[in-house]
Amino acid sequence: MRSLLIAAGSFAAMEPITALTHRVVMHGIGRDLHRSHHRRVRPGERERRWEANDVFPAVFAVIAMVGLAVGFNVDGWGFLVPVAVGVTCYGAAYALVHDLYTHHRLPLFVRRRPALLERLAAKHQEHHRHGGAPYGMLVPVSARGSRPSHDPLDA
Repeated sequence: MRSLLIAAGSFAAMEPITALTHRVVMHGIGRDLHRSHHRRVRPGERERRWEANDVFPAVFAVIAMVGLAVGFNVDGWGFLVPVAVGVTCYGAAYALVHDLYTHHRLPLFVRRRPALLERLAAKHQEHHRHGGAPYGMLVPVSARGSRPSHDPLDA
């Protein structure tokens, strides 16, 4: 039961961590890599299957794998296993919503458009249009009454 609670807590903690990382790292020091994700897709053009921005989830996956390796192999660090499981489950949910549904990187959601996923996709497109909040994906929060900012990645 303890491991399940740790995994669930890790999953829940990932949304604010992801939003902060997106705002500070991807729209900050890592903007050159992230810019590939904010490029404009012309009418009739498909989203690219791979982009420089894919380095970020690869790095996050390596961090989770290191957590698993340490958790399974180092005495006293077993709590890292459920943490890494929660983080990995969040990463899978993020990939489903962001990459597969919102950006159609694989043609899975062609016929069905569930209302919840449509709302999440609309909030993410708001981020792409303005470059500001919301930075999160599964719980995209933007300040009420905030004015859209110029997207620094389009400069």
